[in-house]
Amino acid sequence: MAIIKQQDLIDSIEDALQYISYYHPIDFIQALEKAYHKEESKAAKDAIAQILINSRMSAQGKRPICQDTGIVTCFVKIGMAVQWDKTDMTVQQMVDEGTRRAYLNPDNPLRASIVADPAGARVNTKDNTPAVVHIDMVEGAGLDIMIAAKGGGSENKTKMVMLNPSDSIADWVVKTLPTMGAGWCPPGMLGIGIGGTAEKAAVLAKESLMEPVNIQDLIERGPENAEEELRLEIFERVNKLGIGAQGLGGLTTVVDVKINSMPTHAASKPVVMIPNCAATRHIHFHLDGSGPAVLTPPKLDEWPEITWEVGENVRRVNVDKLSKADISEWKTGETVLLSGTILTGRDAAHKRIQDMLAKGEKLPVDFTNKFIYYVGPVDAVGDEAVGPAGPTTATRMDKFTEMMLAETGLLGTIGKAERGAATCQTIKDHKSVYLMAVGGAAYLVSKAIKKAKVVAFEDMGMEAIYEFEVEDMPVTVAVDSTGESVHVTGPEIWKVKIQEAENKAKA
Repeated sequence: MAIIKQQDLIDSIEDALQYISYYHPIDFIQALEKAYHKEESKAAKDAIAQILINSRMSAQGKRPICQDTGIVTCFVKIGMAVQWDKTDMTVQQMVDEGTRRAYLNPDNPLRASIVADPAGARVNTKDNTPAVVHIDMVEGAGLDIMIAAKGGGSENKTKMVMLNPSDSIADWVVKTLPTMGAGWCPPGMLGIGIGGTAEKAAVLAKESLMEPVNIQDLIERGPENAEEELRLEIFERVNKLGIGAQGLGGLTTVVDVKINSMPTHAASKPVVMIPNCAATRHIHFHLDGSGPAVLTPPKLDEWPEITWEVGENVRRVNVDKLSKADISEWKTGETVLLSGTILTGRDAAHKRIQDMLAKGEKLPVDFTNKFIYYVGPVDAVGDEAVGPAGPTTATRMDKFTEMMLAETGLLGTIGKAERGAATCQTIKDHKSVYLMAVGGAAYLVSKAIKKAKVVAFEDMGMEAIYEFEVEDMPVTVAVDSTGESVHVTGPEIWKVKIQEAENKAKA
């Protein structure tokens, strides 16, 4: 029998969430380093470099890897012989208290992204609670905890299907993955749950993402069962799609594929696929009654010494002096360094702008000839102008793009991942551009922001409209004024290149 103190679990949850906010799992870093050295696509290689540099900076500065510090998912396996020192709190309440303390930590505040009344008012809970807690009673006299902070961009790309028993899971994955776009910030991992019922398959998939990156070990020793064969088949076929880092086209789209399964009904084959992004964050610890978990920080020399330097074709611009004629010269794939003032705005801000325009109300800020950056930053600490401030998924703003370009005088947009075909046409019609910042490099991007202030919708918290003064903020032209999208052309080119290389190797 073990007596577990409530406070030990609360303290351990708080410490774990702080820990994973700035420390990537080292096995994931090692997998990214291998992908970096293997990568032949310049755009994808640059993106991986920024992710690795950002990871090292976050570890050094103890600041979040990504501005989206996630929704907390916690798997708690409680030994049947466990007793608690007090019984006035449930396990859910203990995890929530640890979460609350972690996200409100004054030394490293984490972004509160959780909203209550999700079908209605969607009001921010201010402390990122409640966590999603899965409890399982198991043999033993201790607690096993697996905890993750999952970003919305990757969580939103979850896919579920009820296949026929004879259907190919690998075929479904390969067909489905390209429809997910790049909003899940590849390169990452795929967690796949198979069997049980629909909701159980989803839990299996999420739990599989807590496992270590070990696909290369499996490749070396070879598969020993059907699940391992399936992991290898999916890994190989997905990476042949040419989607690449950030969807720019390249050799590595996933660094691992994980599978959990359980028996299911003879007539069913439920399958859920959940991607983990380049800001993969999770940790596993055990409590035995001897005190809170001891989390040993990794050593900085475990990160590779990667540098990212601007190429000769870089375009440095002052965004305060740009015109449509200027941006018409920009072409997809180009690196642009932005200096000057940009505005920010996400989903809630765009919806409020839409409502104000519909009522004929004057907007609180002037968007004329400005760029809007889709971001919800982390609060600043110390002498920071702003906390980690990486991009959010641009496709969520697609439905507002015509309005913003036609009615506000906006010049261009900045975010992550692709734009839809209709939005690319809208960008072409208005002779605008869409620029992409690297998802998963939020701390690195924030260093280009020299000043920040809220200029509208302060009540929205992280969704408020900020004015950023930036200096050499690195972005890629993702959709140019002709409507050409690098997220379409890049994967198409690299899918062909990968196939040609394979054909040549077989010849």
